[in-house]
Amino acid sequence: MATENVNGYISIGRFAATHGLQGFLVLKHVLGKKTTLKGLKAVFIKDKTGSFIPWFLESSKVKTDSESYIKLEGINTMEAARPLVQKEVWLTEADFRAHTAKNAPISLLHYTIINDDEELGAIQEIIEQPHQVLCRLEINGKEVLIPLHEETLIKVDNKAQKVYVSLPEGLLDIYLS
Repeated sequence: MATENVNGYISIGRFAATHGLQGFLVLKHVLGKKTTLKGLKAVFIKDKTGSFIPWFLESSKVKTDSESYIKLEGINTMEAARPLVQKEVWLTEADFRAHTAKNAPISLLHYTIINDDEELGAIQEIIEQPHQVLCRLEINGKEVLIPLHEETLIKVDNKAQKVYVSLPEGLLDIYLS
């Protein structure tokens, strides 16, 4: 699942299914922890024009580490909830930071990648794969994917928002030449 930031909104997952007859939706998320989204007032769904439309939360509860049941205001039947299934769900950046586990890969969004003392740029998107995480960034106007796994990751400095890596020789040349 990919996570990106668009105009101050961050994608956290999507509505995977309806649940029950009262209009609950199952939110499949990448927040890295079980969550009821306590204190969250709204989630956002992007409409066809690219605008982010707020959907206000009536209630929510934990299903699993990566899923929560969400009840939105005005959605009171399974039929009303069904059109929202498979829609991508977004949070404001402040809400995103408040509800994301510190050790979740998604929390690295906007961190700066440092390769052998050279600053490469800020992470613009996180792409989670089974055996590694890919960080998308732009270097000199070109898209670059940096793999994070046990062989490339040196350390993460959460305070300074930096990710230190040691990339295989020639990896950056593939993207930049």
